[in-house]
Amino acid sequence: MDKISDTKMSVDAHPDGEKMDTKEGTVFVSQPTSALDGRQSMYSDSTITFENYAYWAKRSREVEKNISTDDAGFAHWRKRLFSKPDAPVQRSSAVAESSAKQTSNTNSDSTADSWGITETEWEQAQRAGRTATWGSIFYLITTDILGPTNVPWAISQMGYGPGAVLYTVFGGLACYSGMQLWRIFVGLDSTRFPMRNYGDVAFRVYGNRARIFVNVLQSFQFFLNVALLIVSNGQGLAQMAVGANGNGFLCFIAAEVIFVVIGFVLGQIRTLQRLSYLANIAIWLNIIVVIMTMAVVYQYPPNYAASLTSYGTPKGPVKTAGYWPESSTLRDKVNAMMNAVFAYGGATLFNELMAEMRRPYDFWKGFILAEIFIYVCYLLSGMVVYSAQGQFTFNPAYQGIPNSAYKFQTLGNAISFITGVIAALLYGNIGIKVFYNVVLRDVFHLPDLNSRTGKFIWIGLAPAYWALAWVFAAAIPQISNLASFVGAACILQFSFTFPPLLLVGFNIQNDAILPEEEFNPSTGQAQRLDSGMKRWIRGYKKKFVWNTFDILYAIGALGAAGLGIWASVTSMHTQFQAGSLTPFTCANPAG
Repeated sequence: MDKISDTKMSVDAHPDGEKMDTKEGTVFVSQPTSALDGRQSMYSDSTITFENYAYWAKRSREVEKNISTDDAGFAHWRKRLFSKPDAPVQRSSAVAESSAKQTSNTNSDSTADSWGITETEWEQAQRAGRTATWGSIFYLITTDILGPTNVPWAISQMGYGPGAVLYTVFGGLACYSGMQLWRIFVGLDSTRFPMRNYGDVAFRVYGNRARIFVNVLQSFQFFLNVALLIVSNGQGLAQMAVGANGNGFLCFIAAEVIFVVIGFVLGQIRTLQRLSYLANIAIWLNIIVVIMTMAVVYQYPPNYAASLTSYGTPKGPVKTAGYWPESSTLRDKVNAMMNAVFAYGGATLFNELMAEMRRPYDFWKGFILAEIFIYVCYLLSGMVVYSAQGQFTFNPAYQGIPNSAYKFQTLGNAISFITGVIAALLYGNIGIKVFYNVVLRDVFHLPDLNSRTGKFIWIGLAPAYWALAWVFAAAIPQISNLASFVGAACILQFSFTFPPLLLVGFNIQNDAILPEEEFNPSTGQAQRLDSGMKRWIRGYKKKFVWNTFDILYAIGALGAAGLGIWASVTSMHTQFQAGSLTPFTCANPAG
């Protein structure tokens, strides 16, 4: 088969390349990429082959091994605290210069493309926007996922045993799925063909239709996440305005507007590295609220009024259950399970976070630490609060503190208001970026967000995005049911359905490559000995057991999603029929 490389090859416009018959057999030659010569975007160019992505990804990972991250993250702060005065901390410019030299040495065979840009210049330009380290990733993931305030309510619907089991199982599966996305990202992302988001992963594995579907669903989830935060923080702000005497002066819907206006202003932050500093603060503020709530619920009775208004729970003695509570219906159990899914729903952002890392391979460090930290917080806070409040446990937990403990209730609401703004900024930031890149840039060819025009467009997009989220939040002021719907319709897909399906597609294409098949990086041409179903079957059989397990895993997740959507939608309908809450209401759901 070594003679194949000497064969003169022609290329047509078909994505699989031209079929050629040689003495050695049938060869499929992929066409060279047109993305780099300016004819179309690399993010929608179906002519770029899997081998092309994989080759440059492997090359990028080798280069990144020599890139220092000492000027950021945990290492940066360790140096600032413990280095001697005459040993200044290395700054970003020095590291960038060092990295550039290392990249240049690694790519000594750089040649200019049709625009006169060398490979080294291309890599330096692409790396300039990647500043996040694994320490920043720990903060961002924890800020995104950590939501222990809804865990006590979920456990109150499941009981101690099922609650602990489900949060453990979903935590383990979320970790497994996150590592799947990491495996795919490091195998396909490069400075030559950088990935930006979840949709890019779907495109490189399954094509453009998968990319469009994923991007639409992802944008919808980020939008709903912002809406959820508007509801919860609107409740908190209105509750703070009530005061210890119970005489409120702030309408619930007006409180939501105040939160949205703050989002208008602070939503102008565009880079994740800047948000990571705020995310660091948000983590510790969340921990303060959790510890305060666990301590106070044992000193004061539950918030009977809030529980009655939102859940219709009559006042009585506190009851807890080791197994499923007797009053818990199938719908309640499914909604509680979907809240557990929602609690671990961070995989939607993982690709976006890796896309802004200096060394994406290091993602697993921050991810594993964040998962362990989050799991411990969930079980500890959930069990403690449920033990004290039983069936009256409220969502979010700190709003279940009664008005008689107004100072503690206000402390929880005030701190959570701050962390809610930070989390909403993170969701809004990514949501607007996804919408801008996949619609406004790819379809309407608008300029990059970092350009002068792009910055002006961002100024207008942020208020519009937040205003629409407010309309949705005011229409459905039901935190638990809305969280269940988001968990079932969106988060469950990104965290438990899509990752195994994407990894199966990645494994099939990667394992189908034969040793005698060659790839020419200078032309972007890949020589394949076959194509179609035969190639897919060969790739699937290489990891048959794992691929089969992942497919069954994805099917199970889809079944759970359908059940969750049914439970959340019917619960919304029932609660609106009860008449205690109405769309665009002035009455605070938190009492």
